[in-house]
Amino acid sequence: MKTIDNIPTSKIQRATKLVSTGAKVGVNYLKYYGDKIVKTKEEAKERLNQNNAEDIYDGLKQLKGSALKVAQMLSMEKSILPQAYVEKFSLAQFSVPPLSPPLVIKTFKKYFGKHPKELYDTFNATSVNAASIGQVHVAFKNGKKLAVKIQYPGVAESIASDLAMVKPVAMSMFNIKGKDSDKYFKEVEYKLIEETNYVLEVEQSKAIAKACSHITNLRFPCYYEDLSSERIITMDYMEGEHISEFTAHNTNQEKANKLGQALWDFYMYQIHKLKKVHADPHPGNFLISEKGELIALDFGCMKYIPMDFYTPYFELAKQENIDNKEYFTSKLYELEILRKDDSNEEITFFTAMFHEMLSLFTLPFQNETFDFSDAGFFGKIAELGERYSKSTDLKKMNGNRGSKHFIYINRTFFGLYNLMFDLKAKNIKIDNYLKL
Repeated sequence: MKTIDNIPTSKIQRATKLVSTGAKVGVNYLKYYGDKIVKTKEEAKERLNQNNAEDIYDGLKQLKGSALKVAQMLSMEKSILPQAYVEKFSLAQFSVPPLSPPLVIKTFKKYFGKHPKELYDTFNATSVNAASIGQVHVAFKNGKKLAVKIQYPGVAESIASDLAMVKPVAMSMFNIKGKDSDKYFKEVEYKLIEETNYVLEVEQSKAIAKACSHITNLRFPCYYEDLSSERIITMDYMEGEHISEFTAHNTNQEKANKLGQALWDFYMYQIHKLKKVHADPHPGNFLISEKGELIALDFGCMKYIPMDFYTPYFELAKQENIDNKEYFTSKLYELEILRKDDSNEEITFFTAMFHEMLSLFTLPFQNETFDFSDAGFFGKIAELGERYSKSTDLKKMNGNRGSKHFIYINRTFFGLYNLMFDLKAKNIKIDNYLKL
């Protein structure tokens, strides 16, 4: 894979890159109008989506940082984005062009004040994995194989300006209006700033590994604080396949069920017991060992769940509460889904919309066991998302809905559901975490 010798770090450099990407998208629309003359509307639209997805991703992968992280987050919105965007943006999860070896050494010396050879017995300046915020290198010390994660230069300093540039696109995509929409972007900005603090990540990683050490078939790497800093993390190198690689060839249903149960127990224990959850459940953050164990990585994005959100959120996971119209409506107000300034039309529309959504999304919690390999269940989710994404009624209304906590909690559940479906996990015991 081609390496990168420099990353635009100043606000002007990054804005210029986004503008040039926007120009390419403009050209793609001109081609689209021409294609509609000689092709069907569907064919023309598909080509437009493919060209735009490729050009936008190519621009973002050179910027790295929060701009690329947003693409990674959007790749999980399979029911909202066209497939071309999902496929291209999903590359941001664990496959982007790495920094060149000379830039790696320069960056390491800047962040640690020493050459890697002063800390490790050996250090490979060619990365083995590159993602949105940092890339991973292999090192050895005292015979132990280590993974060294190095943050890209300028990432932490450019978060606010990057989000300001992508904010208009996001507001348009999700139909967000109103002056109080800033709370959502501030939430994302706050979590991204946390993700760039590698001292905090090491602290969170060690805490979650200790708290969840009792969960069957789940493993974590050890982290080394003396070989880590604010922008560098050293941990055990964990051998294994990414979930997406494993699912591409696995035919062992028993192994899939075992891994799915471990993954589900891990998340339910965090959410219900710790009230703090690993809010970045994408395939790049999990490995499958040769022994068939789940290995959890990267705890930079952890979301606290305050009780004033946790209680009404999970009250609406109970069928009897969903079916109780008065109680259901009161919880929608608590969760800021319904607003005091809503019109009667908005109250009627969003009450019906969230009743339909929650009745479907909470199905796993209505049973003692659940089959996450059920394509019908996920097909209904996709159909629901596609229907509302095209709803002309919804586009007329203020899409600024829900507590800021929805952003990462919903992201967690969408990501978890997708991973469970990819594993084709069956007969998952929903409340098994209570027995561990």
